[in-house]
Amino acid sequence: MAKEKRIAIKEADITNNCPECFNQELKISFYQKHTYNALFHRTTNQVTHEIQCKKCHSIIYPVNWTPDIERVFDYYNKLVEPDSASVRFTWLFFALLILMIALVAAGIYLRMEGLI
Repeated sequence: MAKEKRIAIKEADITNNCPECFNQELKISFYQKHTYNALFHRTTNQVTHEIQCKKCHSIIYPVNWTPDIERVFDYYNKLVEPDSASVRFTWLFFALLILMIALVAAGIYLRMEGLI
């Protein structure tokens, strides 16, 4: 089973008013999706965001954003530089690959020698 994680790539404190409690302490976070498997680790291009109030701990969804929050979000969205999409193979993948190559080579050798 593949496990998915959201890795924080950028976090910033912003001083816009919270639409819920009108406090001026908000936190904006950008996350990148990583998938972990027994055979490989994949970094995707998918970037998500979240704005949360530090006082009432409510998540501010885009429906409730004020024009000020939208401007700040656009600014920080331009600053975010996600890791490039990549796939890194684990040692288990390479061990299985070597085992399969060895089995195919042994089969070909035995076939050429006439033992099969």
